[in-house]
Amino acid sequence: MNPDDESSKFYHAEEEVDFAEKQTPQTPQTRHPAYKLAFQDQDFLLREELRPVRFQLELLKPQLLLDEAGVGSTLVMYGSARIPPPDAVEKALEGAKDLPEGDRKVVERLAEKARYYGEAYKLARMVSEKSIVEQGKRQFVITSGGGPSIMEAANKGASDAGAESIGLNIVLPHEQAPNPYVTPYLSFQFHYFALRKMHFLLRAKAVAVFPGGFGTFDEFFELLTLIQTGKMKPMPILLFGKDFWTRVINWDAFVEEGTISARDIELFTWVETAEEAWDHIARFYDIER
Repeated sequence: MNPDDESSKFYHAEEEVDFAEKQTPQTPQTRHPAYKLAFQDQDFLLREELRPVRFQLELLKPQLLLDEAGVGSTLVMYGSARIPPPDAVEKALEGAKDLPEGDRKVVERLAEKARYYGEAYKLARMVSEKSIVEQGKRQFVITSGGGPSIMEAANKGASDAGAESIGLNIVLPHEQAPNPYVTPYLSFQFHYFALRKMHFLLRAKAVAVFPGGFGTFDEFFELLTLIQTGKMKPMPILLFGKDFWTRVINWDAFVEEGTISARDIELFTWVETAEEAWDHIARFYDIER
C-alpha cells in the first residue's frame, strides 16, 4: 500500500506523532520513556540490539534520496585528504623551511602531488559539463568522500560546471565537516564505514583513484577485490599517479609471489591526466568524446 495514497485507511506516521504530542495528557505514565513511540525514541534506537535496524536505515536513507534526486550513476573519486591545493603550495613550502629534514621532505612530497588536485578538479568539471542523461536519470554524477583536498577538488569541479555532486561524509572522533562544494541535499553523513563504502559503489559507473593513505587504499582494494572475485561487474578504474603507486606498492611482487594473477593488474588503468581518464571511460562505454 502506498502511504501517500489518500484512500489509505490508516493515518500516516507524521500524523500519529502530531496526535501524540497534542492530545496525550501529562501523567507519570506518558512522561516515562517507555511510552515514547519507538521510532521517536533515540535512546531505544541507539541500543546495541538495534544495530541491524540502524544498518538498514543508513543503507536506505541515501538510497531513497538519491533515487528522488534522479541520480542514475556516479563517477566516484577517491584520494588523500592531505594533498594541498595548488594555491596553497607556496605557503606550505615556506612554512616547512625550518622543519627537521624528514618532516620537510614530507611537506615537499605532498606539495608535488598538488597537481592531482588540479586533475581531480578538471575531471569532475569536464564530466559534469557533459550533462549526460539516460532514461531520465543523470549519469556520472560526481561523488567524493565529502572532505578536503582531492575530495574538495572533485566537488568543486562539479560545482563550477553548474552541476550537483554527492558527498559521503563519515563521523570521526576529530572534527570534520563536508567541503562547501557538496550539493547540500546530496550531502550524507555515515556512522558505519561499511555502509558508506557500499554507497560509493552501488551506483558507480567509473572510479578515479588518486594518491592517498589508508582510507584510499581500503576503498581501492575493496573495489579490486569485488571485481576480481566476480561480486561486481568490471568498470573503468583510473589509477592516477603511476610513480606514487609503484613506489608504495610492488605490483610485480604480488604477481611473482603468486598471490594475484598477472591479469589482475589489468583491472585498473594507469592515467596521469583528466583527459586520459575520460578517454578511457568514454571508450569503455562507447560514449562520444
